[in-house]
Amino acid sequence: MIDVKETFKMEAKRITVKAADGSTLVGKINIGLKERVSEIFTKTENQFIVLFDAEHANAMGKTFFIN
Repeated sequence: MIDVKETFKMEAKRITVKAADGSTLVGKINIGLKERVSEIFTKTENQFIVLFDAEHANAMGKTFFIN
């Protein structure tokens, strides 16, 4: 049996993402077992980040998958 506590950790950090088109998204990402937010972008094989409880334009509380 796999112990979920050892493989998954919820550690939400609030970030701001500026997209290539100039738009700005503000929300939370789960850094999990990583120590810093930057490791989500540099030390992972996943091509997407999940931004949740996010705001963009007039939308609030949304979830975005960003590549």
